[in-house]
Amino acid sequence: MRSPGYFLHYLTGRFRFSGAMAALLPALLAWAAGLQAQPGEGGQPLSLSEVVALAQQHSIASRQARTTLDTRYWEWRSFQASQRPQLLLTGNLPDFTRAYQEVVQPDGTIDFQSVTINNSGLSLGISQPITATGGAVFASTLLQRFDDFDRKNTLYSGQPFAIGFRQPLFAFNELKWDKRIAPVRYRESQQQYVRERENISLRTAGLFFDLLLAQVNLEMAQGNLTSNDTLYKIALEREALGKLSRNDLLQLQLGVLNARKDAASARQALETARLNLGAYAGLPADLPATLAVPAGIPALEVDEARALEQAWANRPEVSGFERRRLEAEQAVARARGETGVQAMLEASFGLSNRGAQFGDIYLQPQDYESARLQFSVPIVDWGRASSRRETAKANRELAAAAIEQDRINFEQEIRTQAKLYNVLREQLELNSQADAIARERYQIAKERFVLGNLSITDLNLALQEKDRARRDYIAALREFWLSYYNLRSLALYDFEKGQKLF
Repeated sequence: MRSPGYFLHYLTGRFRFSGAMAALLPALLAWAAGLQAQPGEGGQPLSLSEVVALAQQHSIASRQARTTLDTRYWEWRSFQASQRPQLLLTGNLPDFTRAYQEVVQPDGTIDFQSVTINNSGLSLGISQPITATGGAVFASTLLQRFDDFDRKNTLYSGQPFAIGFRQPLFAFNELKWDKRIAPVRYRESQQQYVRERENISLRTAGLFFDLLLAQVNLEMAQGNLTSNDTLYKIALEREALGKLSRNDLLQLQLGVLNARKDAASARQALETARLNLGAYAGLPADLPATLAVPAGIPALEVDEARALEQAWANRPEVSGFERRRLEAEQAVARARGETGVQAMLEASFGLSNRGAQFGDIYLQPQDYESARLQFSVPIVDWGRASSRRETAKANRELAAAAIEQDRINFEQEIRTQAKLYNVLREQLELNSQADAIARERYQIAKERFVLGNLSITDLNLALQEKDRARRDYIAALREFWLSYYNLRSLALYDFEKGQKLF
């Protein structure tokens, strides 16, 4: 392709021009030499990958995703801690009372007498939940001191050692269901965090191309303004020589005015797009405001089956399907466990003693045994229990149907996006070729107009096709990269590197 100034240099070597035209030639040469220069505001233009990386680091959305992940992590740690032994120190120290209290007399009558007492106790125990049964085993030691200040009497009692267990019977086992659901929920939260980061990339890419399109529109508007202004000055000279009609001159003048309006509008759109990108991505104010047009695209075609395989392995929705199914089953188990016979079996064995001195309770302690069975049997509830159980079963069926539909939609979304990516990749190549052809055609048309063998109408058509082809190319770039980041977000898989994103 010939350089922009080729024909102008050719003209200066072959033709003699009048004073006005000769004065315009240096401006024409400078204009032609600068046609391919990219306007910028200083600094190296930012690439798409750089802007995405900055958004991953500085955006508010990124901090929110990280905070959510931290919350889910501590919820997971809390669940893990609930499965481990718990050491607990409890007590009443002091437990002082001064009051009139009823006292049963030897003859069975009641008398209110003044008492001043302190009844303090201290217990240290360790408890271990049993996930399989929902019960717990425990071991403890207890010390109690009683002070009667009116009679100046002190007594000690306690259990040097005791072991036992508590076991609900026929009840809903919360521990067992938590053990099944909590790991799935935590895995889902980790995958959701990666998904949120990819969504940040997707959103940032959209704002990047909004700004890039505004930047390209401004570049074209400024270039068209320079071109129209120069051509208008040439047209004035040709009109003075009688080689151009008044109508064509006015059309060129109108083109200059329209180009000025387009440039002003493009500046406003550029500023709006810049603010939108900066606000979302958290870009520092000292970074360059110009963006680089992505020069290349990933040299790969996405296999639909592989994309679907990775999505099933990595997506948080898949973990969500499992979690929702388990939660529906949990609701049924809860309804069954909380509406039938309720019973609690408790038993403990240990040593106990009393004495006037602290050390007496540890001298020859006596055996201590305790066993208790508590139960509750509903006799008449007017169908309340069965209604609750049937409601839980119906909700389980509803959840199963919703999960199945979501699975179908999930798979269809992956297949559609994989196909769309490959189609957009081909269309981008076509738009790139059309952009190059339209620019070359406009350059030829402009040179022909300078020679006087092309009409204003044909020149404007070439200009419009050039601008439209450029915008179409930027739009195709946008659609391709949005499809690229969307596919990464849907599969949580880096198809270029062939590895998971977490």
